[in-house]
Amino acid sequence: MNDTRSIMKKRLLIVDDEPSIGLILEHFFSKEYEVVVKTNGQEAMLWLQEGHFIDCIVADFDMPFMNGLEFIIQLQASTLHKDIPLLMLSGKDETRTKIQCLKHGADDYIVKPFNPEELDIRIKNMLKRIKL
Repeated sequence: MNDTRSIMKKRLLIVDDEPSIGLILEHFFSKEYEVVVKTNGQEAMLWLQEGHFIDCIVADFDMPFMNGLEFIIQLQASTLHKDIPLLMLSGKDETRTKIQCLKHGADDYIVKPFNPEELDIRIKNMLKRIKL
């Protein structure tokens, strides 16, 4: 019996209120991943709570309705979603913000502007660790 999940592309959730970032990431990652783009943390949480499965999340920090830290806290409070690898992608280059995000459950933090290739490597490394 074939495991169809292993044949399917991994699903990547991009959460960013800047349409250009969502488009860039969707274009860059769509060959290798099934990419879902949401414009804020609240929209992303509602989508996840509808039962959608995701392999990795890349989220912005500064978003309307629910900022990145609130999004992390909501994910960590969920037994279904707390183990999803999460990388924060933010224009905030403040040590305090980075530490808060990492302390509350983000697996990594990259500052904008960013190199998509570096982001890809970090995502692959996170996904590799959860396979072990």
